[in-house]
Amino acid sequence: MSDFSVKPVLRGERALLRPFTEEDVPVMARILSDPEVIRLTGSSEEEFGLDRLRAWYGSRNDQTDRLDLGIVDRESGELVGEAVLNEWDEPNRNCSFRILIGPGGRDRGLGTEAVRLMVGHGFEQLGLHRIQLEAYGHNHRALRVYEKAGFVVEGVRREADLRDGQWVDWVFMAILDREWAALSRR
Repeated sequence: MSDFSVKPVLRGERALLRPFTEEDVPVMARILSDPEVIRLTGSSEEEFGLDRLRAWYGSRNDQTDRLDLGIVDRESGELVGEAVLNEWDEPNRNCSFRILIGPGGRDRGLGTEAVRLMVGHGFEQLGLHRIQLEAYGHNHRALRVYEKAGFVVEGVRREADLRDGQWVDWVFMAILDREWAALSRR
């Protein structure tokens, strides 16, 4: 098991995952202020100022306990989001996963490919045993992508958050190394 100090470039047909650069900060600021991103992640626009984002994205490549990569549309060269392995539990070879796709990357298979690239890297290169995630129950697009990548629903925390006057569920999902290996052989 290696740590997360190596920040790779992962290439798919449509998506390229790469370490963040200083030039990505204004683009990520726009993505993070998108109403759909806010609705599906539970973040708020007030959380993000350029100075805070510059400090955050400027420090991602120095982290040895997590992997934050920008998602780039290979066709246009546009940064469209991020994919993250974090909350590393080294003794148990587990970590969490999250992904965020802005308006320029939606509904074109970039998210699906980015999930597969990052999860594959976690299992095949980092030696992880389990990758888990949490998603809002109303984020149907993401739940469908995660299921296609082999994640299994482990539970639902019902009406756990009040968002815009509505109670929303949290869906917990995970995939194990042997499940990923079986999918990869197909």
